[in-house]
Order: sequence, then C-alpha cells, then structure tokens
Amino acid sequence: MGKIIAFTNKKGGVGKTTTAVNMAAYCADLGKKVLLVDIDSQGNATTGLGFSKSALKKSVYNVLVEDETVAQNTMPTQIALLDILPANVDLTGAEVDLVYKHNRERILKDALSKVRDKYDYIFIDCPPSLGLLTINAWVASDSIIIPLQSEYYALEGVSQLMNTIAMVKQHLNPNLQIEGVVITMYDGRAIISKQITAEIKKFFKSKLYEIIIPRNIRLAEAPSHGLPVMLYDPKCVGARAYRALTEEFLSKQR
Repeated sequence: MGKIIAFTNKKGGVGKTTTAVNMAAYCADLGKKVLLVDIDSQGNATTGLGFSKSALKKSVYNVLVEDETVAQNTMPTQIALLDILPANVDLTGAEVDLVYKHNRERILKDALSKVRDKYDYIFIDCPPSLGLLTINAWVASDSIIIPLQSEYYALEGVSQLMNTIAMVKQHLNPNLQIEGVVITMYDGRAIISKQITAEIKKFFKSKLYEIIIPRNIRLAEAPSHGLPVMLYDPKCVGARAYRALTEEFLSKQR
C-alpha cells in the first residue's frame, strides 16, 4: 500500500511545489512508482511537469467535485514511473463547490484509497492556505512534509500551521504525522539564514532533514521549461541537493 504525503505550508513562495515536483521526480528515477496530486488552483506542479492547465480536460477537480475516479483523470508524465493527477482552471472554484458536498473533508481520501495499491508514494501539492482543499489533503495523508524558507517570516506562520495540523489530527485524521521539514532557498552568505536555520532545528529537532536546499537559478528556471530539475540541469547544485534530499527521505522510510 502506497504512502500518502502532503507537501504543505500556509505561506506561498517557500519552495513547496518545487520540493513536491522534484522529490516526486527523483523518487521515480530511483525506481519508486509515484503519483503527484496537484490540488493547488495555481497549478504550478502541473505546469512544472510540462502540462498546460488551461488545455486540460482531466483534472483533480473532476475527482473532488464531479465524483469521477482518480484513474480516469491520471496522466503519465515524461518521467517513467511518475504519474500526475493535474490541476486545471476549474479548481479555482473547488473550495466553494466542496462546501455543499457530503463528507467534504474526506473526498480526496476516499478517491485515493482506490489507487493506493498502484503506487509506492502519492505526493500531494497543497495550496498555500488552510482551506478545504488543504484539509482534504491532510485527511487523505499519512504524513506531512513542510518546506520552510530560512527567513524570519517563515517562522511566523509555523505555530499556526502546527495548531491547525493538531486540530485535524484530533478531529479528522488521528494517524497524521509530520514526516519531515525541509529548509529551502538557503543563502549560506546571509547571517540571518544561519540564525533562522538554527531556530528551525531547535523547534523541529529530528524531524528536520539534514539536506538543505540552496538558492539556485537553474532550480528557479526549470518550471518555466515544464521540466523537473533532473531533466533541465541534472548537474546543477539544486539538482544535486534534491537528489540527496530524496535519498535521505527514502533511507528514513527503510
């Protein structure tokens, strides 16, 4: 049975989608069968893997709102062993549409349970908010990976995020765990980055991954070409960091 992991942070621009896409790509490259679920209405994970969200007829919206199956809406990517359940423009109104659905917090969980045996890992790229789409992802998931930027504002939202996770754990998904925390966009030249990283280590302790993702222009360019960094520039520092992070992640699974 595949493990379901939500990539989440209530703050945008912290490398959440970049982490979900590149860890999914490297997991597949390392022989794991992976499904990436894009439930962010911005659809960045979808475009980051080369799909035009405005042209897509299949999407996670059809699963959440129109009761179609995951299998009906899943698409193969250019990476062997990596599939995507994409987002398209319809997802923008999904939060409102879900309000009127029965068991609205558990729709994604029920849908993914039917394909769970097909994959080693199902990664969910969440919106940068704590609405119904994110709640659906957390209820469906076994654990959460939190990408955190090594800047002051990143720490501000952590306590609210942790409180909300605790509420979901208490009322909707008692088995939900923090899988790990990833420091992203790290600038080793900035003293503040080192200070914030030290604070994050104090707060999350063993949950913090040892591999830190640096700021890297090639990493930032890759999504505009519709490619994960392993296909765009596999030798750049960002690619090497994400490969090492994925290896660390997989070693902890064993």
